[in-house]
Amino acid sequence: MTAMRRGRGRVTVVAALLSGVLALSACSGGGDDGGDDANAPQDGSSEQADADQAAENANTSEAVISMTPEDAATNVGINSDVQVSVEKGTLDDVTLVATETGAEVEGSTSEDGTSWAPATQLERATQYELTVQASDSKGRKAHENASFTTISPENSFIGYFTPEDGSTVGVGMPISLNFDTSITNKAEIEDAVEITASSGQEVVGHWFSDTRLDFRPEDYWEANSDVTVELNWDGVEGAPGVEGVQDRTFSFHVDRAQVSTVNADTQQMSVVRDGETIRTIPVTTGADETPTWNGQMVISEKFVETRMNGATVGFTDDDGEGEYDIKDVPHAMRLSTSGTFIHGNYWGGGVFGNDNTSHGCVGLADIRGADDPNTDGAWFYENSLLGDVVIVINSKDETIAPDNGLNGWNMSWADWVAGSEV
Repeated sequence: MTAMRRGRGRVTVVAALLSGVLALSACSGGGDDGGDDANAPQDGSSEQADADQAAENANTSEAVISMTPEDAATNVGINSDVQVSVEKGTLDDVTLVATETGAEVEGSTSEDGTSWAPATQLERATQYELTVQASDSKGRKAHENASFTTISPENSFIGYFTPEDGSTVGVGMPISLNFDTSITNKAEIEDAVEITASSGQEVVGHWFSDTRLDFRPEDYWEANSDVTVELNWDGVEGAPGVEGVQDRTFSFHVDRAQVSTVNADTQQMSVVRDGETIRTIPVTTGADETPTWNGQMVISEKFVETRMNGATVGFTDDDGEGEYDIKDVPHAMRLSTSGTFIHGNYWGGGVFGNDNTSHGCVGLADIRGADDPNTDGAWFYENSLLGDVVIVINSKDETIAPDNGLNGWNMSWADWVAGSEV
């Protein structure tokens, strides 16, 4: 898809002063005609004006500076809308500063010195001042300046992306894009995302809502592959009067293939890496009244220690207090937005491999303080990546919703593709 970008050219205004001579004729009794004397040059003034003009022309630079946007422009894009160039000369100095703070924006000048552009993204809803000096081949200076205001948040959108640029992830990591405003032109926005996988896998988008668009292949990513994502949203309309401001590329590396399966019946977890079982770990899952979700869940966050309070996920007592409040849960890894974790457990006693007692999390034997690397909780934490898959089977609960976390793998490929707008 080719998106139209706003083009703002330099406006040159030429003012011309036209003058004429009004000759008046009058009859006189003496027949005396003084017209020639009246129109004759006085004290060589015409010759002096010509000389002054010639001197001015001799000192005028031939360098012609062009700037976009034009002076007083508003809703200027923050990526590539600001450009400076010069003809018949080279740029001496280009300064772009935020008017309010005085912060200067770094820029990049071409090798031949004839063009300049900002090296970093500008801020939204900010007034900037652009000042330019150039010289022609004779060293004569030319100057231009402009003031403009960048696009406001109300007229623009930003997409926040997962995973992070440059990260190394497991084979289950989807590309998840979350927008700060509702998108109505979904086809245009989805079509402006370009994804390249070294594995050659087809990657398709799925809209979970007006503010969330995820991408995944039909099966997990191939191990030891690389993925590059281009967000070509700058100037693309996401909704009426709301344009994208991002022209961004990010990439990530898919590491080994690790998929762990938790059997809620047997309270055992089998850790399989690249097709081989590397460890079997006794676990505890959700009790009958608070079972663990079934399904494929992707690790989306990791915490060496974290606080877990039942009140934050709806488990409260008669006084409205959390049924539990553990301030130092060790080796916790998030599996769902709704609060499902796989984590270390130092309070469970002998439940691991024997009984399901949790409020829905998957627990592994651990110690308080998270400082013993020999525990099951510590081992699994150290051997897991964001994007690794944990599958729960034989639990008494339903299958987790595909949009509850990064868990779109719980949707058939046909249903996934049906959620694409392109």
